[in-house]
Amino acid sequence: MDIYFLGTGAGMPSTTRNVSSLALRLTEERGTFWLFDCGEGTQHQLLHSPLKMSKCEFIFITHLHGDHLFGLPGFLSSRSYQGGQTPLTVFGPKGIGDYMKVCFGVSRTEVSYPLLIKEIEPGVVWEDDQFIVTAMQLSHRIPTLGYRIVEKDRPGKLKFELLRDKGIPPGPVYGQLKQGKDVQLPNGELLFATSVLGEPLPGRTVAILGDTKPCDNAVRLARNADLLVHEATYMHDKADNANEYGHSTAQQAAEIAREAGAKKLALNHFSSRYKEGEQMDELLTEAQSVFPNTVLALEHHVVTIAEGAEGTA
Repeated sequence: MDIYFLGTGAGMPSTTRNVSSLALRLTEERGTFWLFDCGEGTQHQLLHSPLKMSKCEFIFITHLHGDHLFGLPGFLSSRSYQGGQTPLTVFGPKGIGDYMKVCFGVSRTEVSYPLLIKEIEPGVVWEDDQFIVTAMQLSHRIPTLGYRIVEKDRPGKLKFELLRDKGIPPGPVYGQLKQGKDVQLPNGELLFATSVLGEPLPGRTVAILGDTKPCDNAVRLARNADLLVHEATYMHDKADNANEYGHSTAQQAAEIAREAGAKKLALNHFSSRYKEGEQMDELLTEAQSVFPNTVLALEHHVVTIAEGAEGTA
């Protein structure tokens, strides 16, 4: 489970950064990814990544500013041509339905897979047997959502020695037990999964915030998260600019992570005023002085959310 950053720039693309988009790659067993925001050029970024459009399951839009949205019609259209046939749901704030209706209507675009556009309110927006996704309102110039993705606890690891002692060879039975399913053996014995599994593995939590000034909901979304993805449009000497335009500084993002008790912070959504190299190093240093376990999320950068440990970049 990790995050693949497709675009980390603020406002408009530059020669080194595209506008906002990131992919949450889920468990290997699930084999899919969820896209968060889809700025212009996102599908081009995907072509230079290991991600396949056909494997995208959900798209979560944080808000309707163009640098987070203008790539969505092209992505959805191209997904048909890239072999995407499985259903896809787009979640977003009020207005996302009208936007897609106009884009597809005027361009007469049709897709070959079931597509659902779902306008959401704060609260639980998705839940299945593996994950629960909650949205909360942030503080920006227009209505903006942040998302908290919680992986539910998973069955513990198989006790292989115990299975070998019972004379059970590796095979489909192992897979069923690992999923927590009881199995009837050929000799008629009912083998309870709980008897051959270790302690349940705690699920991981990721908070992915849209554009925002520091606010209480940012802390709530990031509470004890294994990873917080937070914008850092400016350094703190531009705090007045950040406040005026509804953004955060690197220092403020670090303060949110510290207050929330997050384990790791990944900064993104950087102003084009900050060039690769020394200026970005200064931005990182500013955040690390408050919250040491901070990394910069650059183009095609991956941050892993490891099981039972802090993620590594």
